[in-house]
Amino acid sequence: MPADRPADRPAAPESDLRTLIPQYGGFARQAVVLNPEPGEPDMRESSLGGGLLWPADEPWPYCAQEGHWTFGPDWRNRTEILPGAVPMMPILQLYARDVPGVEFPEGTDLLQLVWCALNHDEDPGPVVPRLHWRNEAQVVAGGLLSEIPAAGETEYDEDNIPRPSTLTPAVAEDLPRWTDLPEDLRRDLEQRLGSPGNRFVRPPDANIIATKAGGWPAWTQPADWPDCACGQRMEHLVTITGDIQLGDCGGVYFFHCRRCPGVPWDWRFDCH
Repeated sequence: MPADRPADRPAAPESDLRTLIPQYGGFARQAVVLNPEPGEPDMRESSLGGGLLWPADEPWPYCAQEGHWTFGPDWRNRTEILPGAVPMMPILQLYARDVPGVEFPEGTDLLQLVWCALNHDEDPGPVVPRLHWRNEAQVVAGGLLSEIPAAGETEYDEDNIPRPSTLTPAVAEDLPRWTDLPEDLRRDLEQRLGSPGNRFVRPPDANIIATKAGGWPAWTQPADWPDCACGQRMEHLVTITGDIQLGDCGGVYFFHCRRCPGVPWDWRFDCH
């Protein structure tokens, strides 16, 4: 027994979930890992934190939520700054051609995500997002918004926005985190690998911890899937993790329900 491991602590499993649970591979889903790299993306490209292909006849969204705040760009300032209505920030743009296997609503081929990059203390999380599905050709034919409003230095928190980045999408096989396994499988494995003191070290899984579209959420905490108003669990759409600070946030996760008209969506976040 290694000298640095107490006798009552179980050793880390030598095998991963693929080996320990033959059924694990059956949960595989296709994901598109987005691989952001700092750059200067064009609005006709998929991007993280880049410009968006925004229609001229749709006003840019603002957030006027009461109490949203920031400390501003001066790290010495610990007094909350509470601006009024502020422009939302471009976060993610995905063209369907770049994310094969991700199903877009009929008639759309463009996904856009914006959010208010101030801090929000109310549930469900630190930011206020909006998600839009569009048709690229229709947006271009109708004309583009000539200027996207820029947030002033006290109208966003720099931890809440990504650096403008180009994407190099790559298709990969994704498997669930431990907490997304069926309860009977988790219980069986805990019994097999637990020590006499009921201590348990989780074996490594094959979930992709990265900003991605499709696949499984890259949860940091226990799984927290939203349900649609129709009563069905929503599908995972996008995980953003590691590319935006968001305080001690582990990740931001977006979900949608393709069964229902209008494609309802919801989101979750968790912390390290």
